[in-house]
Amino acid sequence: MAFAIVLKSIFTMISFMAMGYVLVKAKVADSRHAKSLSAFLIYCGTPGMFIASFQEMEYNSAVNLSLVKFFLLSLGIQVLMFAILFLLFGKRMSDGKYRILSIGAFMGNVGFFGQPLILSLFPDNPEASCYCMMFALSMNILVFTLGEFLISGDRRYVTVKRAIINPTVLAALVAIPMYVLQIKLPQSVFNITYLLRTMNGPVCMLILGFRLASMSTGEVFGEPFAYLTSALKLIIFPLITYAVLYFIPSLDTVFKVTMVISAGTPCASVILALAELHDCESKRAAYSVLLSAVICIITLPLLTLMFR
Repeated sequence: MAFAIVLKSIFTMISFMAMGYVLVKAKVADSRHAKSLSAFLIYCGTPGMFIASFQEMEYNSAVNLSLVKFFLLSLGIQVLMFAILFLLFGKRMSDGKYRILSIGAFMGNVGFFGQPLILSLFPDNPEASCYCMMFALSMNILVFTLGEFLISGDRRYVTVKRAIINPTVLAALVAIPMYVLQIKLPQSVFNITYLLRTMNGPVCMLILGFRLASMSTGEVFGEPFAYLTSALKLIIFPLITYAVLYFIPSLDTVFKVTMVISAGTPCASVILALAELHDCESKRAAYSVLLSAVICIITLPLLTLMFR
């Protein structure tokens, strides 16, 4: 059942990617608009997604503890994956392509891609959506510290300020206190955040379609490093996540499935944005993001079979 649900959801999302690709190829859309749509996702979509998820959930002390566990576990598993990669490729980190590979292997499109899948799997479990947000929160803290340091090579980016002053963390600093204090938004305002959350997945996939159309398809699907990054992100990282969770029997199924699916999402689009910003292997970053988004059509449904 879960296999079919995830497969159907991914097919829907990939359809939007195909639409973006066709629109650009038909010259009725401009791939340069992808940057503007990305800004919309980051600065409007992210806050809407966070706030809508926590607004839907009633205060529950047991769930609160699970949310903290989820955040700490997701953060710890990502750090573990990086530690493994550093042991394997540490001597090659001076090469930009290995730095892109190292962050692409564990930083995923958890919010914009992962949350729609989680919502389709657990429509009656609002805590699942919030779990997904906690994973996105831990990942973004790493993205704007460790990730940006690896891409830029500049230690100035590893600061508490960088960890906090980014759209995802700021959204969490609004959404979580409102949840704890049970401050409910007026229905008209909540509707806006809810619509933003539902838009995120399709808009993200349109952006990927725009970018794929602006590149040589042969280069995207012919880059060996992109396949290696995709294999690490879509297969190895979720399997390591599953192995860690296997030894914690007290966790429920919703917790475990959400964690593994979040770990198995494609490479995060923000990796490409940072690679372009710091002029570090932006083409390889783009190939990894796009290729992993296509290959996950196969890998994500298969991950659900581990929980049958």
